[in-house]
Amino acid sequence: MSTKQFSTHLVLFLSSFLFFSVTISSAQDAAAGKTVFMSKCAACHNVLKKGTGPAMAGLEERHKWADHNELLAWINNPTAYMANDPYTQGLKTEYGSMMPGFTDVTLQDVENIVAYINEAAKPAPTPAAGTGEVVEAGGGNSIFFGAISLLLGVIILILMRVNSNLRKIADQTEGVITPKGISFWRNKRYITLISIGLFIFGGYMMAKGAIGLGNQKDYQPVQPIYYSHKVHAGINQVNCLYCHGSAEQSKHATIPAVNTCMNCHKAIQTYEKGPKLLDGDGNVVDGTAEIQKLYEYAGFDPNQPNKWNPSMIKKPIEWVKIHNLPDHVYFNHSQHVNAGKVQCQSCHGAVDGMNEVKQVADLSMGWCVNCHRETNVQFNYDSTKGNKFYSIYEKFHSDLKSGKMDSVKVKDIGGLECQKCHY
Repeated sequence: MSTKQFSTHLVLFLSSFLFFSVTISSAQDAAAGKTVFMSKCAACHNVLKKGTGPAMAGLEERHKWADHNELLAWINNPTAYMANDPYTQGLKTEYGSMMPGFTDVTLQDVENIVAYINEAAKPAPTPAAGTGEVVEAGGGNSIFFGAISLLLGVIILILMRVNSNLRKIADQTEGVITPKGISFWRNKRYITLISIGLFIFGGYMMAKGAIGLGNQKDYQPVQPIYYSHKVHAGINQVNCLYCHGSAEQSKHATIPAVNTCMNCHKAIQTYEKGPKLLDGDGNVVDGTAEIQKLYEYAGFDPNQPNKWNPSMIKKPIEWVKIHNLPDHVYFNHSQHVNAGKVQCQSCHGAVDGMNEVKQVADLSMGWCVNCHRETNVQFNYDSTKGNKFYSIYEKFHSDLKSGKMDSVKVKDIGGLECQKCHY
Protein backbone atom coordinates (compact mmCIF):
# COMPACT_ATOMS: atom_id res chain seq x y z
CA MET A 1 0.00 0.00 0.00
CA SER A 2 1.38 3.40 -0.97
CA THR A 3 1.75 6.27 1.48
CA LYS A 4 -1.04 8.16 -0.30
CA GLN A 5 -3.42 5.19 -0.07
CA PHE A 6 -2.56 4.72 3.60
CA SER A 7 -3.31 8.38 4.35
CA THR A 8 -6.63 8.20 2.51
CA HIS A 9 -7.75 5.10 4.41
CA LEU A 10 -6.67 6.67 7.71
CA VAL A 11 -8.68 9.84 7.05
CA LEU A 12 -11.77 7.79 6.10
CA PHE A 13 -11.39 5.68 9.23
CA LEU A 14 -11.07 8.67 11.56
CA SER A 15 -13.98 10.49 9.87
CA SER A 16 -16.26 7.46 10.21
CA PHE A 17 -15.17 6.90 13.80
CA LEU A 18 -15.74 10.54 14.74
CA PHE A 19 -19.16 10.59 13.04
CA PHE A 20 -20.16 7.42 14.87
CA SER A 21 -19.09 8.82 18.24
CA VAL A 22 -20.92 12.13 17.69
CA THR A 23 -24.08 10.26 16.63
CA ILE A 24 -24.01 8.17 19.78
CA SER A 25 -23.44 11.11 22.12
CA SER A 26 -26.11 13.28 20.50
CA ALA A 27 -28.82 10.64 21.13
CA GLN A 28 -28.31 10.56 24.89
CA ASP A 29 -31.73 11.63 26.20
CA ALA A 30 -30.94 9.79 29.41
CA ALA A 31 -27.88 12.01 29.88
CA ALA A 32 -30.07 15.13 29.68
CA GLY A 33 -32.48 13.48 32.12
CA LYS A 34 -29.65 12.79 34.54
CA THR A 35 -28.72 16.48 34.54
CA VAL A 36 -32.27 17.51 35.45
CA PHE A 37 -32.62 14.66 37.96
CA MET A 38 -29.42 15.58 39.79
CA SER A 39 -30.33 19.28 39.97
CA LYS A 40 -33.98 18.93 41.02
CA CYS A 41 -34.70 15.40 42.27
CA ALA A 42 -31.57 13.86 43.78
CA ALA A 43 -31.82 15.82 47.04
CA CYS A 44 -34.85 13.67 48.01
CA HIS A 45 -34.92 10.70 45.65
CA ASN A 46 -32.62 7.80 44.86
CA VAL A 47 -33.21 5.54 41.88
CA LEU A 48 -32.86 2.25 43.75
CA LYS A 49 -33.69 2.96 47.39
CA LYS A 50 -35.98 5.07 49.53
CA GLY A 51 -34.74 8.40 50.86
CA THR A 52 -36.66 11.48 51.85
CA GLY A 53 -39.00 10.37 49.07
CA PRO A 54 -39.77 7.01 47.38
CA ALA A 55 -37.30 5.14 45.18
CA MET A 56 -37.68 6.02 41.50
CA ALA A 57 -37.07 2.57 39.95
CA GLY A 58 -40.29 1.22 38.43
CA LEU A 59 -41.84 4.68 38.44
CA GLU A 60 -44.05 4.07 35.40
CA GLU A 61 -45.59 0.97 37.01
CA ARG A 62 -46.98 2.99 39.91
CA HIS A 63 -50.16 5.07 40.04
CA LYS A 64 -50.79 7.01 36.80
CA TRP A 65 -47.16 7.77 36.08
CA ALA A 66 -47.09 5.75 32.85
CA ASP A 67 -48.90 8.83 31.51
CA HIS A 68 -46.11 11.38 31.59
CA ASN A 69 -48.60 14.25 31.41
CA GLU A 70 -49.97 13.13 34.79
CA LEU A 71 -46.44 12.99 36.15
CA LEU A 72 -45.74 16.47 34.79
CA ALA A 73 -48.89 17.86 36.47
CA TRP A 74 -47.75 16.38 39.80
CA ILE A 75 -44.22 17.80 39.46
CA ASN A 76 -45.39 21.28 38.39
CA ASN A 77 -47.96 21.73 41.17
CA PRO A 78 -47.99 19.01 43.88
CA THR A 79 -50.39 20.91 46.14
CA ALA A 80 -53.12 21.20 43.51
CA TYR A 81 -52.61 17.64 42.27
CA MET A 82 -52.67 16.10 45.74
CA ALA A 83 -55.93 17.85 46.67
CA ASN A 84 -57.96 15.22 44.78
CA ASP A 85 -55.52 12.33 44.59
CA PRO A 86 -55.46 9.71 47.42
CA TYR A 87 -52.20 8.13 46.18
CA THR A 88 -50.09 11.28 46.56
CA GLN A 89 -51.87 12.09 49.83
CA GLY A 90 -50.63 8.71 51.04
CA LEU A 91 -47.08 9.62 50.02
CA LYS A 92 -47.22 12.72 52.20
CA THR A 93 -48.51 10.66 55.13
CA GLU A 94 -45.80 8.02 54.64
CA TYR A 95 -42.82 10.36 54.24
CA GLY A 96 -44.00 13.27 56.42
CA SER A 97 -43.40 15.97 53.83
CA MET A 98 -44.53 17.08 50.39
CA MET A 99 -42.47 17.61 47.27
CA PRO A 100 -41.98 21.26 46.26
CA GLY A 101 -43.37 22.29 42.89
CA PHE A 102 -41.05 22.75 39.90
CA THR A 103 -42.97 24.93 37.46
CA ASP A 104 -40.06 25.15 35.03
CA VAL A 105 -39.99 21.39 34.33
CA THR A 106 -41.37 20.57 30.85
CA LEU A 107 -42.80 17.39 29.35
CA GLN A 108 -39.51 16.86 27.51
CA ASP A 109 -37.69 17.08 30.85
CA VAL A 110 -40.01 14.42 32.27
CA GLU A 111 -39.37 12.15 29.26
CA ASN A 112 -35.61 12.54 29.75
CA ILE A 113 -35.81 11.97 33.52
CA VAL A 114 -37.82 8.77 33.05
CA ALA A 115 -35.31 7.58 30.43
CA TYR A 116 -32.47 8.17 32.89
CA ILE A 117 -34.33 6.39 35.73
CA ASN A 118 -35.08 3.37 33.53
CA GLU A 119 -31.44 3.17 32.43
CA ALA A 120 -30.05 3.60 35.95
CA ALA A 121 -32.46 0.97 37.30
CA LYS A 122 -31.17 -1.74 34.95
CA PRO A 123 -29.29 -4.45 36.88
CA ALA A 124 -25.56 -4.71 36.29
CA PRO A 125 -24.58 -7.47 33.84
CA THR A 126 -23.73 -10.74 35.59
CA PRO A 127 -20.37 -12.39 34.89
CA ALA A 128 -20.21 -15.49 32.71
CA ALA A 129 -20.30 -18.73 34.67
CA GLY A 130 -16.91 -19.79 35.93
CA THR A 131 -15.06 -16.67 34.90
CA GLY A 132 -15.13 -15.00 38.30
CA GLU A 133 -15.14 -11.61 36.60
CA VAL A 134 -17.28 -8.74 37.83
CA VAL A 135 -18.68 -6.63 34.99
CA GLU A 136 -19.52 -3.12 36.14
CA ALA A 137 -22.41 -1.08 34.76
CA GLY A 138 -21.59 1.46 32.07
CA GLY A 139 -19.29 4.22 33.17
CA GLY A 140 -20.86 6.89 30.97
CA ASN A 141 -19.29 9.08 28.34
CA SER A 142 -16.00 9.44 30.25
CA ILE A 143 -15.03 5.83 29.46
CA PHE A 144 -16.14 6.20 25.85
CA PHE A 145 -14.13 9.36 25.23
CA GLY A 146 -11.23 7.97 27.23
CA ALA A 147 -11.12 5.01 24.83
CA ILE A 148 -11.20 7.41 21.87
CA SER A 149 -8.30 9.41 23.34
CA LEU A 150 -6.28 6.25 23.93
CA LEU A 151 -6.93 5.01 20.40
CA LEU A 152 -5.93 8.34 18.85
CA GLY A 153 -2.79 8.38 21.00
CA VAL A 154 -1.82 4.92 19.73
CA ILE A 155 -2.47 6.04 16.14
CA ILE A 156 -0.26 9.10 16.64
CA LEU A 157 2.60 6.95 18.00
CA ILE A 158 2.26 4.53 15.06
CA LEU A 159 2.32 7.38 12.54
CA MET A 160 5.38 8.90 14.21
CA ARG A 161 7.14 5.53 14.01
CA VAL A 162 6.10 5.06 10.36
CA ASN A 163 7.33 8.57 9.55
CA SER A 164 10.68 7.85 11.18
CA ASN A 165 11.13 4.57 9.29
CA LEU A 166 10.14 6.13 5.95
CA ARG A 167 12.68 8.89 6.52
CA LYS A 168 15.41 6.32 7.20
CA ILE A 169 14.51 4.35 4.06
CA ALA A 170 14.51 7.54 1.97
CA ASP A 171 17.93 8.54 3.37
CA GLN A 172 19.39 5.09 2.65
CA THR A 173 18.02 5.16 -0.91
CA GLU A 174 19.62 8.55 -1.52
CA GLY A 175 22.87 7.50 0.16
CA VAL A 176 22.52 9.96 3.00
CA ILE A 177 24.32 8.91 6.15
CA THR A 178 21.90 9.05 9.07
CA PRO A 179 23.52 10.17 12.31
CA LYS A 180 23.08 8.03 15.40
CA GLY A 181 19.84 8.83 17.23
CA ILE A 182 19.83 10.84 20.44
CA SER A 183 18.79 9.08 23.65
CA PHE A 184 15.19 9.64 24.66
CA TRP A 185 16.06 11.54 27.85
CA ARG A 186 18.43 13.86 25.93
CA ASN A 187 16.10 14.56 22.99
CA LYS A 188 14.97 18.19 23.18
CA ARG A 189 11.76 17.47 21.28
CA TYR A 190 10.63 14.82 23.75
CA ILE A 191 11.67 16.94 26.71
CA THR A 192 9.72 19.88 25.30
CA LEU A 193 6.60 17.77 24.61
CA ILE A 194 6.68 16.23 28.09
CA SER A 195 7.17 19.66 29.69
CA ILE A 196 4.22 21.12 27.75
CA GLY A 197 2.08 18.11 28.69
CA LEU A 198 2.95 18.46 32.37
CA PHE A 199 2.30 22.21 32.19
CA ILE A 200 -1.14 21.67 30.64
CA PHE A 201 -2.03 18.92 33.12
CA GLY A 202 -0.83 21.02 36.07
CA GLY A 203 -2.79 24.03 34.84
CA TYR A 204 -5.92 21.90 34.44
CA MET A 205 -5.62 20.48 37.96
CA MET A 206 -4.95 23.94 39.42
CA ALA A 207 -7.96 25.43 37.62
CA LYS A 208 -10.15 22.52 38.71
CA GLY A 209 -9.04 22.95 42.31
CA ALA A 210 -9.53 26.73 42.20
CA ILE A 211 -13.07 26.32 40.84
CA GLY A 212 -13.89 24.07 43.79
CA LEU A 213 -12.59 26.51 46.42
CA GLY A 214 -15.34 27.36 48.87
CA ASN A 215 -17.62 24.62 47.53
CA GLN A 216 -19.23 23.18 50.65
CA LYS A 217 -21.69 20.72 49.16
CA ASP A 218 -22.85 18.18 51.79
CA TYR A 219 -21.50 20.45 54.56
CA GLN A 220 -23.35 19.47 57.75
CA PRO A 221 -21.88 21.06 60.87
CA VAL A 222 -22.84 20.11 64.41
CA GLN A 223 -25.11 22.78 65.89
CA PRO A 224 -25.14 23.92 69.54
CA ILE A 225 -28.70 22.56 69.81
CA TYR A 226 -29.99 19.61 67.80
CA TYR A 227 -32.81 21.09 65.73
CA SER A 228 -34.87 18.81 63.49
CA HIS A 229 -36.38 20.54 60.48
CA LYS A 230 -38.19 17.28 59.74
CA VAL A 231 -40.09 17.56 63.01
CA HIS A 232 -40.73 21.31 62.84
CA ALA A 233 -41.20 22.08 59.12
CA GLY A 234 -42.21 18.59 58.00
CA ILE A 235 -44.38 16.88 60.61
CA ASN A 236 -45.66 19.99 62.41
CA GLN A 237 -45.89 22.06 59.21
CA VAL A 238 -44.20 25.16 60.66
CA ASN A 239 -43.88 27.55 57.74
CA CYS A 240 -40.32 28.42 56.71
CA LEU A 241 -41.16 32.14 56.96
CA TYR A 242 -42.20 31.83 60.60
CA CYS A 243 -38.56 31.37 61.59
CA HIS A 244 -36.91 32.96 58.54
CA GLY A 245 -39.43 35.76 58.01
CA SER A 246 -37.01 38.28 56.55
CA ALA A 247 -36.34 35.99 53.54
CA GLU A 248 -39.46 37.42 51.92
CA GLN A 249 -38.62 41.09 52.47
CA SER A 250 -34.85 41.27 52.96
CA LYS A 251 -31.55 40.31 51.40
CA HIS A 252 -30.87 37.84 54.23
CA ALA A 253 -33.05 35.01 55.50
CA THR A 254 -31.60 35.44 59.03
CA ILE A 255 -31.69 32.96 61.89
CA PRO A 256 -34.59 33.11 64.40
CA ALA A 257 -33.99 34.71 67.79
CA VAL A 258 -34.30 32.76 71.01
CA ASN A 259 -37.59 34.54 71.62
CA THR A 260 -39.03 32.99 68.42
CA CYS A 261 -38.19 29.50 69.67
CA MET A 262 -39.69 30.25 73.07
CA ASN A 263 -43.03 31.24 71.52
CA CYS A 264 -43.70 27.51 71.22
CA HIS A 265 -41.36 25.95 73.74
CA LYS A 266 -42.75 27.75 76.76
CA ALA A 267 -45.55 25.21 76.39
CA ILE A 268 -43.73 22.34 74.63
CA GLN A 269 -41.22 21.29 77.27
CA THR A 270 -40.65 17.62 76.41
CA TYR A 271 -40.21 15.52 73.28
CA GLU A 272 -42.25 12.34 73.66
CA LYS A 273 -44.58 11.57 70.73
CA GLY A 274 -42.43 12.40 67.74
CA PRO A 275 -40.30 10.01 65.66
CA LYS A 276 -36.92 8.85 66.90
CA LEU A 277 -34.28 11.53 66.42
CA LEU A 278 -30.93 10.48 64.93
CA ASP A 279 -27.78 12.51 64.37
CA GLY A 280 -25.53 12.25 61.32
CA ASP A 281 -23.73 9.21 62.77
CA GLY A 282 -26.98 7.37 63.48
CA ASN A 283 -26.91 7.96 67.25
CA VAL A 284 -30.22 8.49 69.05
CA VAL A 285 -30.74 12.06 70.29
CA ASP A 286 -32.73 12.92 73.43
CA GLY A 287 -35.17 15.59 72.22
CA THR A 288 -36.14 16.64 75.75
CA ALA A 289 -32.49 17.24 76.67
CA GLU A 290 -32.10 19.45 73.59
CA ILE A 291 -35.10 21.53 74.67
CA GLN A 292 -33.41 21.98 78.05
CA LYS A 293 -30.38 23.44 76.23
CA LEU A 294 -32.71 26.04 74.72
CA TYR A 295 -33.95 26.92 78.22
CA GLU A 296 -30.35 27.54 79.34
CA TYR A 297 -29.93 30.14 76.60
CA ALA A 298 -33.33 31.65 77.33
CA GLY A 299 -32.96 31.73 81.11
CA PHE A 300 -36.29 29.89 81.33
CA ASP A 301 -37.51 27.98 84.39
CA PRO A 302 -39.98 25.26 83.30
CA ASN A 303 -41.51 25.30 86.78
CA GLN A 304 -42.40 28.99 86.46
CA PRO A 305 -43.35 29.48 82.81
CA ASN A 306 -45.58 32.51 83.43
CA LYS A 307 -42.75 34.52 84.96
CA TRP A 308 -40.53 34.35 81.87
CA ASN A 309 -40.20 37.27 79.45
CA PRO A 310 -37.75 38.06 76.60
CA SER A 311 -35.65 40.33 78.80
CA MET A 312 -34.54 37.24 80.74
CA ILE A 313 -32.68 35.76 77.72
CA LYS A 314 -29.08 35.08 78.78
CA LYS A 315 -27.39 34.88 75.36
CA PRO A 316 -28.20 34.16 71.70
CA ILE A 317 -27.76 30.68 70.30
CA GLU A 318 -24.56 30.53 68.27
CA TRP A 319 -25.91 28.61 65.29
CA VAL A 320 -23.30 27.57 62.71
CA LYS A 321 -24.08 29.03 59.27
CA ILE A 322 -24.33 26.33 56.61
CA HIS A 323 -24.96 28.09 53.29
CA ASN A 324 -22.19 30.58 52.51
CA LEU A 325 -21.44 32.56 49.37
CA PRO A 326 -18.18 34.41 48.57
CA ASP A 327 -18.06 38.05 49.67
CA HIS A 328 -18.00 39.27 46.07
CA VAL A 329 -21.33 37.58 45.26
CA TYR A 330 -24.62 39.45 45.70
CA PHE A 331 -27.67 37.35 46.52
CA ASN A 332 -31.01 38.76 47.61
CA HIS A 333 -33.49 36.36 49.22
CA SER A 334 -36.49 38.64 48.73
CA GLN A 335 -35.77 38.99 45.00
CA HIS A 336 -35.98 35.21 44.64
CA VAL A 337 -38.65 34.35 47.23
CA ASN A 338 -40.99 37.30 46.78
CA ALA A 339 -40.47 38.45 43.18
CA GLY A 340 -39.28 35.19 41.63
CA LYS A 341 -41.58 32.91 43.65
CA VAL A 342 -38.71 30.44 44.04
CA GLN A 343 -39.44 27.69 46.56
CA CYS A 344 -36.98 27.35 49.46
CA GLN A 345 -36.41 23.70 48.50
CA SER A 346 -35.10 24.69 45.07
CA CYS A 347 -31.83 25.85 46.63
CA HIS A 348 -31.84 24.24 50.06
CA GLY A 349 -33.25 20.83 49.12
CA ALA A 350 -36.06 19.08 51.01
CA VAL A 351 -35.22 20.70 54.33
CA ASP A 352 -38.60 19.62 55.71
CA GLY A 353 -37.35 16.02 55.46
CA MET A 354 -33.96 16.58 57.12
CA ASN A 355 -33.15 16.14 60.77
CA GLU A 356 -29.79 17.87 60.63
CA VAL A 357 -29.67 20.32 57.72
CA LYS A 358 -26.86 20.05 55.20
CA GLN A 359 -25.99 21.93 52.01
CA VAL A 360 -27.40 19.88 49.12
CA ALA A 361 -26.45 22.17 46.20
CA ASP A 362 -22.92 23.30 45.41
CA LEU A 363 -24.09 26.95 45.07
CA SER A 364 -21.44 27.45 42.40
CA MET A 365 -21.58 30.09 39.69
CA GLY A 366 -22.43 27.46 37.07
CA TRP A 367 -25.27 26.12 39.23
CA CYS A 368 -26.79 29.61 39.58
CA VAL A 369 -26.33 30.44 35.89
CA ASN A 370 -28.05 27.21 34.82
CA CYS A 371 -30.99 28.09 37.04
CA HIS A 372 -31.23 31.53 35.41
CA ARG A 373 -31.16 29.88 31.99
CA GLU A 374 -33.96 27.42 32.79
CA THR A 375 -36.30 29.31 35.13
CA ASN A 376 -39.34 31.10 33.72
CA VAL A 377 -40.11 34.65 34.86
CA GLN A 378 -43.64 35.04 36.23
CA PHE A 379 -44.78 37.97 34.15
CA ASN A 380 -47.76 40.13 35.05
CA TYR A 381 -50.40 39.21 32.49
CA ASP A 382 -53.35 40.71 34.37
CA SER A 383 -54.23 42.13 37.75
CA THR A 384 -54.62 38.74 39.41
CA LYS A 385 -51.28 37.05 38.81
CA GLY A 386 -47.65 37.70 38.06
CA ASN A 387 -45.28 40.42 39.18
CA LYS A 388 -46.21 44.01 38.30
CA PHE A 389 -42.56 44.99 38.04
CA TYR A 390 -42.28 43.05 34.78
CA SER A 391 -44.96 45.20 33.13
CA ILE A 392 -42.14 47.52 31.94
CA TYR A 393 -40.91 44.84 29.48
CA GLU A 394 -43.31 45.76 26.69
CA LYS A 395 -41.41 43.89 23.97
CA PHE A 396 -41.64 40.57 25.77
CA HIS A 397 -45.33 41.06 26.48
CA SER A 398 -45.92 41.77 22.79
CA ASP A 399 -43.89 38.72 21.75
CA LEU A 400 -45.80 36.51 24.18
CA LYS A 401 -49.15 37.71 22.85
CA SER A 402 -48.09 37.30 19.20
CA GLY A 403 -46.68 33.82 19.82
CA LYS A 404 -43.05 34.69 19.05
CA MET A 405 -42.16 33.55 22.57
CA ASP A 406 -43.86 30.96 24.75
CA SER A 407 -42.03 31.98 27.94
CA VAL A 408 -39.48 34.43 29.29
CA LYS A 409 -36.45 33.11 31.16
CA VAL A 410 -34.43 34.96 33.77
CA LYS A 411 -31.57 35.14 31.28
CA ASP A 412 -33.79 37.19 28.94
CA ILE A 413 -34.12 40.03 31.46
CA GLY A 414 -30.42 40.29 32.28
CA GLY A 415 -30.04 37.25 34.51
CA LEU A 416 -26.68 36.37 32.96
CA GLU A 417 -25.13 39.85 33.22
CA CYS A 418 -22.03 39.95 35.42
CA GLN A 419 -23.16 42.96 37.44
CA LYS A 420 -26.34 41.18 38.54
CA CYS A 421 -24.37 39.12 41.02
CA HIS A 422 -20.93 40.76 41.17
CA TYR A 423 -20.56 44.36 42.28
